[in-house]
Amino acid sequence: MQAMPSTILMVLSAARAIPLTDGTVRPTGYWAEEVVVPYELLTGQGLRVRIATPSGRLPAVDSLSLDPREHGGDREKVARLEDALARIPGLTAPEDLAAMDDQVMDGIAALFFPGGHGPMVDLWQDPDVARLLRHCHARGKPVAALCHGPAALLAARDASGRNLYAGYRATSFSDAEEAQTELAGRLPHTLAAALRAQGLKVETGPAWGAQVVVDRDLLTGQNPASAAPLAQALLGVLGSLSPSAIPPQG
Repeated sequence: MQAMPSTILMVLSAARAIPLTDGTVRPTGYWAEEVVVPYELLTGQGLRVRIATPSGRLPAVDSLSLDPREHGGDREKVARLEDALARIPGLTAPEDLAAMDDQVMDGIAALFFPGGHGPMVDLWQDPDVARLLRHCHARGKPVAALCHGPAALLAARDASGRNLYAGYRATSFSDAEEAQTELAGRLPHTLAAALRAQGLKVETGPAWGAQVVVDRDLLTGQNPASAAPLAQALLGVLGSLSPSAIPPQG
């Protein structure tokens, strides 16, 4: 049995606030469950997960993602998430995306972009995100993005300005779900609409239900409920890759 490629780069937004169309600014960041669940599933299978942000800035958890009301009043679940976040060392010492050159990336098996609204502030136009996506796309390396994490795909342009993933099937946080949040009607655009505008074929399922779409080397999940299925899909893809296709890193 061949060994699974061993290192995943989890790319987090470093944004802490999102400007809204009504002139207000709301705190934002990454969504706790969308970091914890994939991190635990991937590391539980023996994979190393490195965490990086733009300029190596400390990422912020969206406080709403630790509000018991977002979890059906389950305070124990929130406590578990808080404890899990405290045990992820990369959250307090993230690497700098700019330091992820081709030599480093040659040891990376896949990218994973969690959500929260943060990626709609910085990752969607980050030049280092664009560079990493071009690296992966050119080599057929898997890219997984969850909820609002697919905003990072908006940075993936070729020299002509065309999105590298135009024509790919994908999913993201849906317009129906966005309409049920406190930001409804106050975002410049919804993520699903922005992805469609760049040529991706966005397929969303029922609001708040798990939905994962896999098309070639692109794996996307719709919402927090999709965190585990997306990580499992990525494990499945990585398990089919040989070490000669993507060099493992110890």
